[in-house]
Amino acid sequence: MPHDLPPQGSTVPHSARIWNYWLGGKDCYEIDQRVGDEIRRVNPEIVQVARAQRAFLSRAVTHLAGEAGVRQFLDVGTGLPTLDNTHDVAQRLAPEARIVYVDHDPVVLAHAAALLTSTAEGATDYLDADLRDPDTILEGAAKTLDFSRPVALMLLGIVAHLPDARAHAVVERLKSALPAGSYLVLCDSTEEYSPAAMRAMVEEWNRTSDNPRVNRSPEQLGAFFSEFEVLEPGLVPVSRWRPAPEGAQPPPVVSSFGGVARKP
Repeated sequence: MPHDLPPQGSTVPHSARIWNYWLGGKDCYEIDQRVGDEIRRVNPEIVQVARAQRAFLSRAVTHLAGEAGVRQFLDVGTGLPTLDNTHDVAQRLAPEARIVYVDHDPVVLAHAAALLTSTAEGATDYLDADLRDPDTILEGAAKTLDFSRPVALMLLGIVAHLPDARAHAVVERLKSALPAGSYLVLCDSTEEYSPAAMRAMVEEWNRTSDNPRVNRSPEQLGAFFSEFEVLEPGLVPVSRWRPAPEGAQPPPVVSSFGGVARKP
């Protein structure tokens, strides 16, 4: 039995708990493990994707809080707390960093206390809000973040849950509130390397979940960065975004592309 999870959710699979299971967490029920295993059966790469995406978050925040000097982060689609959340990484480098997490998942809300730890110099907050309602997100985030100063907007694996054209309207609304010198960090699944498996994964996910998702091409993902300056190495498999130098060979590619871009 997972700890501190609401018992009423134990018969319905939930995307945050399935993702937590793939990341090696224990905050999931048997139904989540069963669905997670079925998705992994049709797409064995999914666990590697989940873990590569989490490592991408850590490297991106490390760059932003370190070399780029960003001190404010708006993390939308937070998911369940795990190792090296955004505030953990940012405040190790900059104790004064301020972070707002956003999710509309009751399971994540039950764990929000774990996301609200902070250094004395900095701050963290949690908003119970939906990506589909960017104005509510911006209004709530403004209680903790100063939108006259740069903010890093984190959209990791979340825009896929807006399968139609409104995804661009939502992202553009969030981007429009960011001042010059802000950043967008975004990644999501593609069918670039394993089209059949990634398509099967989405079909299985949508069959078992009430939170449907879609795969987009790298070109479609690149459109979310419009009018921003994409940092090197560009929009690439998340495993190859500034990987730690561990040998002569580059890391294996994964079917999730991501990038970091600056608002001029």
